[in-house]
Amino acid sequence: MAETMVGQFVPDIRLPASNGEEVALTDFKGQFVVLYFYPKDMTPGCTTEACDFRDHHQRLKELGVKVIGVSPDDVKSHQKFIEKHHLPFLLLADTEQRLARHFQVWTLKKMFGKEYMGIERSTFVIDPEGKIVKEWRKVKVKGHVQEVIRNIEQLTG
Repeated sequence: MAETMVGQFVPDIRLPASNGEEVALTDFKGQFVVLYFYPKDMTPGCTTEACDFRDHHQRLKELGVKVIGVSPDDVKSHQKFIEKHHLPFLLLADTEQRLARHFQVWTLKKMFGKEYMGIERSTFVIDPEGKIVKEWRKVKVKGHVQEVIRNIEQLTG
């Protein structure tokens, strides 16, 4: 079971981003960030989650929130995912799972009797100082983005 990350500051780990730049979470000081980890581009659950963030992006923007998605896929895969689904936010390529390990979301998973390492779908809210103020682990996609927005409204209200 992962320890809570709430109260900790984000690491200065730089990763390739879908916009062609190298990005670290520390680059976003001064604004709230919703950081969400997902297993794989173009898969059904991950597509639904990404599209939910897309569909609620205007509200998140109004709240001054930057949305960032992270998966082990490479930048090329992220760019195709963004183009296909018109995603208006950055995706980070954590191909070596450096960020995922830091956030303790790179975990042993089981499917069809097989064990393998993969991303546990998780979301973190980071405050303008770079501190983690909320986390959700083992996220169920349905209704999750709305729950994230409600939480941020309470934080910023």
